[in-house]
Amino acid sequence: HVQLVESGGGSVQAGGSLRLSCAASGATSRSNCVGWFRQAPGKERAREGVASIHTGGGGTYYADSVKGRFTISRDNAKNTVYLQMNSLKPEDTAMYYCAADVGDGGVCYVRWRQGHYYYWGQGTQVTVSA
Repeated sequence: HVQLVESGGGSVQAGGSLRLSCAASGATSRSNCVGWFRQAPGKERAREGVASIHTGGGGTYYADSVKGRFTISRDNAKNTVYLQMNSLKPEDTAMYYCAADVGDGGVCYVRWRQGHYYYWGQGTQVTVSA
């Protein structure tokens, strides 16, 4: 079993930055595919894949909406994946979740595109004001 704990959310003004952390514990060997997702407020809002990383090879993927502004990275010694968010916009306001599962680089991409992970964190709120 893998436990994921997100942290680092908060309230910032547009143009500001935040760094989210996703700390994994437990059977971390089963969490080498890590993805960040977000769900904006409002009913029936779909969960959006933001970024993905393969902690073994370091391959990364980003949603077009965040390319050039967000950076996903990992510290394998700490079993932690980060999401550095710069130039934040009000439309980035959402609950951010990290998710993890096992797989190689190609599988990691498919998991992220499909949102198909076994382990999910509880989320951390990001609010960006205009």
